[in-house]
Amino acid sequence: MSFSSQVKSELARHIETSRHCRIAEIAALINMCGEILIHEDQKISIKFQTENAAVARKYFTLLKKTFNINTEVLIRKNTQLKKNQVYFLFVTNTEQAMKLLKATGLIMEQEGRLIRRRGIYPLIIQSFCCKRAYIRGAFLGAGSLSDPEKAYHLEFVNQDYLHSQELKNLINLFQMDSKIVERKKHYIVYLKEGSQIVDLLNIMGAHLALMDLENVRIIKEMRNNVNRIVNCETANLNKTVSAAVKHLEDIDYIEQHMGLSSLPKSLEEVARLRVQYTEASLKELGSMLNPPVGKSGVNHRLRKISMIADRLREEKGGSL
Repeated sequence: MSFSSQVKSELARHIETSRHCRIAEIAALINMCGEILIHEDQKISIKFQTENAAVARKYFTLLKKTFNINTEVLIRKNTQLKKNQVYFLFVTNTEQAMKLLKATGLIMEQEGRLIRRRGIYPLIIQSFCCKRAYIRGAFLGAGSLSDPEKAYHLEFVNQDYLHSQELKNLINLFQMDSKIVERKKHYIVYLKEGSQIVDLLNIMGAHLALMDLENVRIIKEMRNNVNRIVNCETANLNKTVSAAVKHLEDIDYIEQHMGLSSLPKSLEEVARLRVQYTEASLKELGSMLNPPVGKSGVNHRLRKISMIADRLREEKGGSL
């Protein structure tokens, strides 16, 4: 089971006790993957389509529990994806369909004719809990969440721009930063920030999926921190090794062309210790001096030695 299906299965098991929240969730489900059919004789029917069995059961249960409507169910094989089944649920009774659509605000009368209302009916999302229920229904209808092991990406796919814009604004009321992008004649409301996806799972009520995602985030963060530390230590080690090699080259050049004994006593002592203890750190070299010298003092003397070696190379016309 994909992570997205896992989230939907958890959300599908959650049935709101409050009727107004159930109405908000039904409205979202129909807005995302439902079709309202208004016939010439003004008869009304509702068609709902999904490939997720858990979502189909949730829609069926919500309609039964909220409006006492028994929907007609039809199951077909997906001709494009042969392994998947498509679930069609129909409300064909005009009286029942009208009752449902008026409660959800998905239909309105204009110039004596019934038309579908676009977007989200404001009266069904007045309460904080109803806003959460609507977002949950929208995700069940046409939402998806990528595998957090690979990437953080949650999205809602919809064909109506106005509804997508209002859904984005609804999500952003919860201190989110969702955005919209157009893709193949669909409008995608999406989140890409891991912490915001966690917050949205909490808002929708997917608490088990939230914990799984948090565990993945913690492991990934620890892994990234370890990699950063290792990379940093490797870079510092490479820098230290390169500096030590340069010191040894400079000391060897001085030894060959003027002898280390010609150096001031403090520089000669450091040079001989550097040659003798090639793997010692500057701090360790400083502790071997008499009297002991700090790391910066040793570094200062080695820089002087390098300057002498560079001056000698210039005088000799280059290194051997």
